[in-house]
Amino acid sequence: MSPSRQIILDTETTGLYPGSGDRIVEFAGLEMVNRHLTEQNLHLYMHPERDMPEEAAAVHGLTIKVLEEKNAPVFAKVGREIADFLRGAELIIHNAKFDVGFLNMEFERMGLPTVEALGCKITDTLAMARAMFPGQKVSLDALCSRFEIDRSKRVYHGALIDCELLGEVYLAMTRGQFSLADSFAESAAEAAVSRQPRPAVLKVIRAEAAEIAEHEAYLDALDKAGGGPCAWRAHAGGESA
Repeated sequence: MSPSRQIILDTETTGLYPGSGDRIVEFAGLEMVNRHLTEQNLHLYMHPERDMPEEAAAVHGLTIKVLEEKNAPVFAKVGREIADFLRGAELIIHNAKFDVGFLNMEFERMGLPTVEALGCKITDTLAMARAMFPGQKVSLDALCSRFEIDRSKRVYHGALIDCELLGEVYLAMTRGQFSLADSFAESAAEAAVSRQPRPAVLKVIRAEAAEIAEHEAYLDALDKAGGGPCAWRAHAGGESA
């Protein structure tokens, strides 16, 4: 079986509502296999083909001018690349409903399959955190503080830096699960070893001289009674001296 492929994912957008004209302006995905980040990552900026609200730019720092300076393509130019990158992976997303909603909107505009139709499994770390820490703050910033993860480089809510932080948060949140699984595996291995048959060790006790003499006398009596060597001496190769 091939190792599980996970993608830590985040997007930045022009607003909150994919059904009301808002668009994706940044996509980041970091691939992780067997709980280790690989070098197979995807980070793209997109021109939204519309204006950028000031409140959105204040969050992620991406104005239309900044995107034009980056020569950011429209989503239609990179959408298939994103879909191919995501295909069949488990997506680790903080507040997955938001990002998946925007990706599906963009994919549908292009006639591409939705995230679900691409065979992706979705893991929402926001839902995980709410279950783990009921009634407490579970924003990405709050979780970084809880797990003592350095977020000093996070000036804006950029998709790439948020993915890097979320990857560390996810590993911290699931570390106990994997430690427990490892413990069970070690216990099973030890139990299997303990069930292996061990060779018997027999202690040899040598007969003393008096015991040997008594045994020989007993055999002499058997020889006399039978008129020849008894079965013991015959099996041993003849009469004893």
